[in-house]
Amino acid sequence: MASITIHNLDPELDQQLRATAEQQHTSLNQTIQKLLKEALGLNRPSVKKSDFSDLSGTWSKKEAQEFEMATAEFSKIDHELWK
Repeated sequence: MASITIHNLDPELDQQLRATAEQQHTSLNQTIQKLLKEALGLNRPSVKKSDFSDLSGTWSKKEAQEFEMATAEFSKIDHELWK
């Protein structure tokens, strides 16, 4: 694995990086790697979602209403067929 050194780091940036590492209970190295990967789009932040919207997308209210209207027929029950 490659290593890099960053010279002349701004004191405010250094302080923020160290504070972030402490808050996340990770090493400074792990924190910097995570932030770089996120900034470059190499991994997504870990966010737990239970609605799967990141996989399937979402609809606007208008789109949802249009879908409901277009598929309303599928919800009707013909009681004569179930005798």
